[in-house]
Amino acid sequence: MVTQGKELAIACAKAAAEIQAEDIRVWDLRGLSTLTDYMVVCSGSSMPHLRAILRDVRVHVDDWTDAKPNSTEGKTDTKWVVLDYIDVMVHVMHSEMREFYGLENLWGDAKEIEWEDTPVE
Repeated sequence: MVTQGKELAIACAKAAAEIQAEDIRVWDLRGLSTLTDYMVVCSGSSMPHLRAILRDVRVHVDDWTDAKPNSTEGKTDTKWVVLDYIDVMVHVMHSEMREFYGLENLWGDAKEIEWEDTPVE
């Protein structure tokens, strides 16, 4: 099954929501970034929570779409891990790191995608 970028981003957001990731946001970066088309950012409140989010995103997204991350950058002990699905980058961050780095501010021109009421196809 080939999943398009937007559908994959929504699947990643929904997978993060399954494990109660916090403040899940999805942005369309097409035309704004050469790195990826969509970015998903979510937070966890503890190291076990971050590990659980990473695990569940990988497992659920694979189950739902057959997509696997091309690479993973960072480790949970650094409090920021990126799952790189090429067209979608998923940033799983400890809430303190997210507040400190303010990724949302870097992509002020990006369109935010509403994902909560969109079914995973």
